[in-house]
This record gives sequence, C-alpha cells and structure tokens, in this order.
Amino acid sequence: MTRENASGSTDGSRSTRDDDPERRDGSTRIGDPQSACDDTDADRYRHLIEHVQDAVVEFEFVDGTPIVRDTNRAFVDVFGYSADEIRGESLNEWVVPAWNRSEAAALDENTASGEINYQKVTRKTKHGLREFLYRGVPYNTRSEEDAGGERDAANGDDADDREAISGGDDADGDRTGGFAVYTDLTEISRNERRLKVLNRILRHNLRNNANVVAGHTTRLLAAIPDGDEKTVEAAATVERAAHELERLADEAGHIRTVLQQRPDEDTHVDPAPLVQSVVDDRRKRSPNATIEVEIAGSGTVLADSRLRYAVESLVDNAIKHNPSATPRVRVRIERATDSVETNPTAPETDDHGHDGISSDEWVIIHIEDDGPRIPPHERDVIRDGEEITPTHHGSGLGLWLTQLTVETFGGDLTFDTSDLGGNDVSIRLRHRASE
Repeated sequence: MTRENASGSTDGSRSTRDDDPERRDGSTRIGDPQSACDDTDADRYRHLIEHVQDAVVEFEFVDGTPIVRDTNRAFVDVFGYSADEIRGESLNEWVVPAWNRSEAAALDENTASGEINYQKVTRKTKHGLREFLYRGVPYNTRSEEDAGGERDAANGDDADDREAISGGDDADGDRTGGFAVYTDLTEISRNERRLKVLNRILRHNLRNNANVVAGHTTRLLAAIPDGDEKTVEAAATVERAAHELERLADEAGHIRTVLQQRPDEDTHVDPAPLVQSVVDDRRKRSPNATIEVEIAGSGTVLADSRLRYAVESLVDNAIKHNPSATPRVRVRIERATDSVETNPTAPETDDHGHDGISSDEWVIIHIEDDGPRIPPHERDVIRDGEEITPTHHGSGLGLWLTQLTVETFGGDLTFDTSDLGGNDVSIRLRHRASE
C-alpha cells in the first residue's frame, strides 16, 4: 500500500515542499505557491519571504560580521549568487564594493544595536554594480530554553524551525541577526539621471533658441514699413510663438520639480499671505486687469511653496484667455463648513468633481473670472486624462500642471461657473488642524 507523503501525494514521490528543501540553485525552498503552507509561524514566514520580489538575505552577526544563513529566490535572480555559494560567508565580502565597506559597517552596527536601516546603496552582483534601496531589519531572540519552550510547544515548532529564523548565540545565550532586504532601483536611477540630463539640455536649447527668435523678430518688427499690416501680423505671430516656447521651457522645469519632490507630512503654509503676494505681483504685471481678493475664511493647509505656482498659473490663465481689454479676476479663500456628497463619476451634469469628503476639513481657494468658460476638452485633460492634441491644447497643459501640483499636496482641482459670468477654478487643500 502506498503511504501518503507530507505534500498529499499518494504516488510514493518525494514532497517538493517538505522533503526537498534544497532547490537546484542552492537556495532554500521557503514555500510552495501551488500548495497551502503549514499553519506554523515558520512556514508562513518561509512562504512570505520566498515569494516577495525583493532580494532577501538572512544573516547572523558573528563578531560583528553579518554571516549569511539563507537567501530567497529573488536574491539568486538579482545578485547571481546561489545560497550554497555564500552560505556561511560574510555578506559584505560578496555584495559590498571595497570602497563602500565603511558605509556597510555603519549600517551593520545600527542593525546589531536593534535599529532598522533604510538607505540607498550601491552593491556588487555577479553581473556588475547595481543600485538598491537597502533595509536592514534586526532581530534578537532570547535563548529558546528561557523564552520559547512554551511557545514552540503550542505552535508545534521544532528546533530546526527555530534555527531557520534566528542567528547564533551570544554570551547570554541570545541570538542576534537580521534580514537584508534589497529593492533594485538600478533602472529607475538610470532613467532619472538620463531624464535629468535630457531635460537640462532641451530646456537650455529651447530657451536659447526662443530668445534668438524673439530678439530677431523684435528687430524685424521695428524695420517693417508703416502700412504693411500683413507682415507686421506675421512677425508678431512668430514673436508670440517664441515667448510661448520660453514658457514651455519653464513649465518643463516645473514638471520635474513637482515629480521629484514630495512634501513632508508636517509641511504647511497659510494661503492668505501667499495669495495676497500673487495678486500684488499680477496687478503690477497686468495693470488693465481688475484683480480682487476676498478672504472669507482661511487656515493653515498641508502644502509648501509650490502652491504659489498653482495660484499664479490660474490667475495668469484667467487674464490671458479673457478677450476683454479689462479682464476681471477674483481670488477668494474660504473655509468650507458643510458636507459635500456628489458623484465624482457623473458626466457634464456634475462639474464640481467633489469626492464626497466632508468639506469642513478643507480650505478652498477660488480663482474666478468674467471670461469665456474653459472648453470641455481642456477640463477633460484634468478630469479624464484626455490627451493634449495639436487641435485641442489651449491652457490644457497649464491646467494639467496645476492639477499635478495640487495633487502632490493631497488636494484637488475643481471647475464651476462663477457669479462673475466666467469660470470658478478651485483648489481644495486639506486643512491642517491646530495642535
């Protein structure tokens, strides 16, 4: 009669989970994704560590040196070393470049003292240097005789299970070790560097060439004979396009700033003086525009200095896209006190974009105007992620950049109709309650 083995098979074959702990690559099998893991702490631990995508090394501190005890499958794939190759060896000797040994020693010292380490590091693999987010997670267990006997009996753990998740004994019988977790950032870091260089080159060349075009166009306009209106208009169009290219170069820089910087949770500003400063500046730049400020209620919000860009961009759009010779703009700050419950997936009938969050937690900055409504296709760039096309562009990019900035602070950009007759574009930001 064939006896059923530990994996449930009745064909007399060996269990791939319990009876064959060593894989061909030399790393230990910590779990089988095709079968349920045993209901013990050790088996659940093995199953989790074995199937995470990050490279994980378990090590034990011996005289302050991290000695490899085990690795997961991802470590073998990423670093190229099998567990058999490095088990019992110094982890740093295998993966730390010689010029980074002092850095690694400092991280090990922190881990041995019980601290969790987070740091971007360069490590050597069988295929060359790569960049990682390193996390060193320490553990220190009391001797099993003193602390684990009752727990092990209750959980069904045996001595082999305990040895698999703990390091070596120290003078007090304690075991000190840790886990090194490596998230491969190589391609992300390389792409960031490439984009940074490309962005710098393109912005520099774009701005320089735009300045050349604008400068020559100004001289051409001065040299055009009186009465040649067609030539004047053509040259003026070229000049406007050159200035638009300069603006695009600046916006490209802003995109990079927004995408690379994340505000700290404790970062906060008072929008009232910021708004007043923007309005004062725009009044000087656009003396024909009437720009009003109303502060019905304010409060500190979760944001940083980049909020200024968002307000400036919306005020500039309100002036620029108004055909009136004397455009009117109103910047209004309020602290909402009532609840808002709307459907964010509703079509044109819901032009607010509210998300059902109780709005008494928000400070809202309204930028209103008396100009034409923002076309639906430009709002769609924000609301539905529509593509900015040569036919439909207008202020779409500027609105998208503003939305990107506001989202960085956990806020939102909404659209409505103002009682001035034009647009009411609102920045909603989380209010930071006073402590």
